[in-house]
Amino acid sequence: MDKQLVSDVKKIYIKKFGEDPFLIFSPGRINIIGEHTDYNDGFVFPGAVNKGIYAAIQKANTNKCTAFALDKNDKLEFNLNAVKPMKEGSWQNYVLGIVAEIQKTNKIIGNFNIVFKGDIPGGAGMSSSAALENSIVFGLNKIFDLNLTKEEMILISQKAEHNYVGVNCGIMDQYASMFGVKNHALLLDCRSIKAKPFKIDFKEYDLVLINTNVKHSLSDSAYNDRRSACENIAKRLKISALRDANESDLKAIKNLVTPENYNKALFVIQENQRAIKASKAMLDNDIKTLGKLIYSSHNGLSKQYKVSCDELDFLVDKARSTKYVIGARMMGGGFGGCTINLIHKHSVDAFKNFVETDYKNTFGKACSFYSVTLSNGTHLIN
Repeated sequence: MDKQLVSDVKKIYIKKFGEDPFLIFSPGRINIIGEHTDYNDGFVFPGAVNKGIYAAIQKANTNKCTAFALDKNDKLEFNLNAVKPMKEGSWQNYVLGIVAEIQKTNKIIGNFNIVFKGDIPGGAGMSSSAALENSIVFGLNKIFDLNLTKEEMILISQKAEHNYVGVNCGIMDQYASMFGVKNHALLLDCRSIKAKPFKIDFKEYDLVLINTNVKHSLSDSAYNDRRSACENIAKRLKISALRDANESDLKAIKNLVTPENYNKALFVIQENQRAIKASKAMLDNDIKTLGKLIYSSHNGLSKQYKVSCDELDFLVDKARSTKYVIGARMMGGGFGGCTINLIHKHSVDAFKNFVETDYKNTFGKACSFYSVTLSNGTHLIN
């Protein structure tokens, strides 16, 4: 918990609106393993982290709603009777989208004021959008006694992103941010939207993210190619999603599909199994096996699914070349963003020194390092 950020949003709220607000923390998330399995009805293994969105919220005594984004030094004012999307890419659409989706449920909300600020690094793939959405719906649920369940709240957050932000996201980000459990990762079944928490003792290792600080453009056609390949192979196998396939099923149709699409489907099937094996490793308190699964995940993402890039592969190769990093992989959709690394506590600084100069010399820009811990989900701050 960043006490300075809590103090910042509270002070500015009181200065602008003259009363004490409710204070909320809504975390970002990491995904330890299970990439590109969500839209195949598969398993993912995310956790909420100790970086996120801090929000101050309370009912307004005016005829309008006001939202302040402190990071952007920007303000939104709107009328509840005239909620509509703003231009694409606007942060305001997260606020407006949540309000619009709550209104569709016929729940009654009044005018409100909100001030928020975050400490999630930009472009790191830690789902600041889900954290913001959850902070808003959680706050409105509290101040207007809407009696929404957490399950209902994350669906509102997801629909806001679909309908107002224009991102057709899965449910993993909102779920992990809302339901996170301190020192636990969540084995989430993306078909049933049910999760089981697994306690993770990282032992003598720290969880460190390394941001490539690049985002190569992934064209719509590249994403659609991967998704349609998975869906087409599922149709050939007469199943609803690749979650229901095993490697023997896939081999039976190997001659009927291209080698590229075969490898994409094989990755999804194997990644789904890796997520399940990771949860078993946690039950067995076996951090070394978790590390091996993480390395294996990156190999599949890079060589089979082909969503990595030179910068991500460089960082993972550097990790593999040491004895003190037991697992590393790209995290997120791919083509940039972060790697997630399990680094021995006494060697974190040594690894930073080992990586950063070579990275800058190779790619002409710096990478960034963030240590994170697994956190509780969206909650009121006392």
